[in-house]
Amino acid sequence: MGNPPNIRFKGFTDDWEQRKVSDVAKIIAGGTPSTKENSYWEPKEIPWLSSGEVHKKYITFTDDMISQIGMNNSSAKMVAKDSVLIALAGQGKTRGTVAINRIPLTTNQSIAAMTFNENFIPEFVFYNLENRYDELRRMSSGDGSRGGLNKQLVGDIEIPYTEKKEQERIGSFFESLDRIITLHQRKCDETKKLKKFMLQKMFPKKDAKKPEIRFVGFTNDWEQRKLGEIVERVTRKNQDLVSELPLTISAQYGLIDQNEFFDKRVASKDVSGYYLIYNGEFAYNKSTSSDAPWGAIKRLDRYENGVLSTLYIVFRIKNEDILNSDFLMNYYDTNNWHKDIQAIAAEGARNHGLLNIAPADFFETELMLPQDIEEQKNIGNYFKSLNNLITLHQRKCDELKEFKKYMLQNMFPQKG
Repeated sequence: MGNPPNIRFKGFTDDWEQRKVSDVAKIIAGGTPSTKENSYWEPKEIPWLSSGEVHKKYITFTDDMISQIGMNNSSAKMVAKDSVLIALAGQGKTRGTVAINRIPLTTNQSIAAMTFNENFIPEFVFYNLENRYDELRRMSSGDGSRGGLNKQLVGDIEIPYTEKKEQERIGSFFESLDRIITLHQRKCDETKKLKKFMLQKMFPKKDAKKPEIRFVGFTNDWEQRKLGEIVERVTRKNQDLVSELPLTISAQYGLIDQNEFFDKRVASKDVSGYYLIYNGEFAYNKSTSSDAPWGAIKRLDRYENGVLSTLYIVFRIKNEDILNSDFLMNYYDTNNWHKDIQAIAAEGARNHGLLNIAPADFFETELMLPQDIEEQKNIGNYFKSLNNLITLHQRKCDELKEFKKYMLQNMFPQKG
């Protein structure tokens, strides 16, 4: 007999039991037909799943297929629909990941398929094992980096057992929760794509005087201005220790607390020599990355103030009647300014990923902006609404993931 979980659906009171996978499921591992034999892969007749695809969770399609001849001449085997799949090995986080196949398929040798008897609901088992990812990785044979699961280890896994009706309720609950999470994630991703598209269309390309898409009523050419004409450099030091909050600039998150971003403090203990930046001011991080090949320029929005290394270039808008802050923030989300930065970056300038750009040269860079401040405001407000939507869906997604994590821990009995 086993302890019941902390949270249960009404009407279920029986104790739970533990069953070994090998006692209640047929376990098979797959195989890979020889890639040297074309007839094993053509015609594409049978879905074939690689371990790298297990992250899909609900498998309704596979990236590749094999022929009937390929299956007959390899250790690949047909896996019945609604089996629970587990990655035995794979790159990175793949090992220990689980999925359910919604179609009959074959798999490679790095996946074990568990086809359970009629007393088990596959979704119930799937969510139990999904919640035990770290445990499954720890039980892998070999050391932490090169270890792998195998059929024997999978067969020895103990899974909880309760009556089928309770299993169905639990499985359906988490499946519905996953659908809602997926919906919010999709909405978030779609809004990010829309933002990326509109950034390309609502700001003129280099040397163009008008954007491809603009608000009704605005027809004038945009004007080219040097950055130094409309903003001023900020070099105030934090000598009075107004702020003890060390910041960094992330291409994704903007100006953010070092402790939150790096999970540690990178700044010196004494930050009196750092720049003091206030809410609404901008900073340029000359460090390059895959997300920011020419660095990142962001506005401080999250905090009232903070401190930045003097390696950053800090600046503020001179006159909000000439340059709208939201417009400028979104301009620096485009790639339009990269060409000017590329032109002033010294040859061989990348030293540990840091561009060698002098502040004086930075403020000589040029940007195109609408002459009418109202057009700037409209553009700024439009992208602000998109950013709010992205934040809303991402926050909801994160909250639901935390709720799911909590419920997984409490709707299945904990070991010990």
